[in-house]
Amino acid sequence: MKLPGLKGFDEEAFNKYFKNTGWLMFGKILSMVIGFVIAIYLRPSSFGELSFADAFTTIIAAVGALGLDTFIIREIINEPHQKDEILGTSLFMRLGVTAFLIPVTVGIYLLFHHYSEKPGDPLTWVILILSFAAFFKSFNVIDSYFQSQVASKYVVKVQNVCVVLSAVVKVLLVVFKMPLIYFAASLTFDSASLAVGLIYMYHQRGQSLFTWTFSHTRAVKLLKQSFPLILSAVMVSIYMKIDQVMLKSYSSTEVGIYSAAAKISEAWYFIPVAIVTSVFPAIIHARKTDLERYTKRLKNLYDLLIFISLPVALAVTFLGPAIIQFLYRNTYDGAGQMLSIHIWSGVFVFLGSASSQYLLAEGFTIISFQRTALGAMVNILLNLWLIPEYGGVGASIATLIACASSAFYLLFIPKTRQQGIMMLKSLFLFTVFQKIFKRLSV
Repeated sequence: MKLPGLKGFDEEAFNKYFKNTGWLMFGKILSMVIGFVIAIYLRPSSFGELSFADAFTTIIAAVGALGLDTFIIREIINEPHQKDEILGTSLFMRLGVTAFLIPVTVGIYLLFHHYSEKPGDPLTWVILILSFAAFFKSFNVIDSYFQSQVASKYVVKVQNVCVVLSAVVKVLLVVFKMPLIYFAASLTFDSASLAVGLIYMYHQRGQSLFTWTFSHTRAVKLLKQSFPLILSAVMVSIYMKIDQVMLKSYSSTEVGIYSAAAKISEAWYFIPVAIVTSVFPAIIHARKTDLERYTKRLKNLYDLLIFISLPVALAVTFLGPAIIQFLYRNTYDGAGQMLSIHIWSGVFVFLGSASSQYLLAEGFTIISFQRTALGAMVNILLNLWLIPEYGGVGASIATLIACASSAFYLLFIPKTRQQGIMMLKSLFLFTVFQKIFKRLSV
C-alpha cells in the first residue's frame, strides 16, 4: 500500500527509510516501555522531580549544542579534506561550552529555588548529575559525520545497543528499589554510553579522533553561521520543556502526572524527523532543477505528515483516558485528559519539522528563530495564566497553542506566506477533498 504524499519521491530512498525506521522504532518502543516502568515505580511525585530536573537541564543544555549539527554536515560535504578540522573544532567548542554550563545550571537552579528547597536537597544533586549528560552529548558530532556520508545506519546500530544496555540498567534499578538519584545517574549514563559507542564505531570505520584538530578561524566561522540556530534551539527547548519547569511551582505530583501524558504524546516525534531527513535531499535537488517540482514535493510532504499525524490525534483524543488507565491504572489520575489535549501538538510538530527544513534550504534562519521565539513566548505567557487555574491541563493547552502558533507563523511573513498556506491546506485535507470532488464530478 502506498501512502498519500509519497508520489514524487524516490521509492528506493523510501524503502531504505522504512528499513532504518524499523530499527529506530525498536529503540523508541523499548525506551517508552522502560519509561512506563520507571513512572510506575517512582510514582507521580518522584517522577515529577525527575521530569522537572530533566526539563530544566535540557533547556540550558540547548546552548551547548551551539546549533552546529546541520553546519557540520554541510561543511564536511563541501570540504571533505578538512573533515578532521571541522569535527575537532566542533567537538572542542561543544565540550568547552557544556563544561562551563554545568556549574551555571546548578547555580541558576539554586538561585531561583532557594526559597523552596532546603540546602543539600537531593534535587540539587539530581540536577548536577543530569547536567553532565550534555557534556557527553558533545560527541554527537560523530553522528553528524555519519550523516554527511549517508551512513546513519551505523549510528542506529550504536543507538540500539545503548538502548538495550540502558533498559537493563534501569530495570535493575527498579528491581533493587534504588532511590531517585540513581535514575538521574542512569540518564547521564545513557549519554556517556552513546558517546563511547559513537567513538568505537568511528574507529571501526577506519577513522580516528586522534587526527582531529582545532582551528580558531574555523570556530569563528562556525559560530557566525550557527548563532541564529543556537538561539532557535534554546527557544525550541523552552517551548517544548518550559511547561514541566513552570508546573513545579504547582506541585511535583502535577509535574509527574503531566509528564506521564507528555511522554506518550511525544513518543513518536522522531517519525517526522526521520521522514524529512529521508526525503529532503530529493526536495533540495528539485529546488536546483525544477521549482515547480520543488513546490509540489513540499506539498506532498505536508500531506504525508498530516496523513500520519491526524488519525493518531483523533484516536487518542477519545482513547486518552483509557490509554492512561491501561498503562498506569489509577496511579496517574488526570493524565488521560492531558494526553487527549497534548496529542494535538504533534500535528503541528510534524508540520513544523518539514517547514523548518524549508526555512533552512531557503536560508531563512532569522525567520526560523522568530517562529520558535514566538512559540516560547506564547507557551510561557499561557502557562503563567493557565497553570495556576488548571494545572497540567492548562499546560497541555498552552503547549498545543504554542506549537500551532510557531508552525503557522509563516503565514504572517510575506516571503513564507505561500508555505503557510500550503500547510494550512494540508491540515484541512484540501488535497483529499479536491480528489473526492473531482471523482464525484466525473
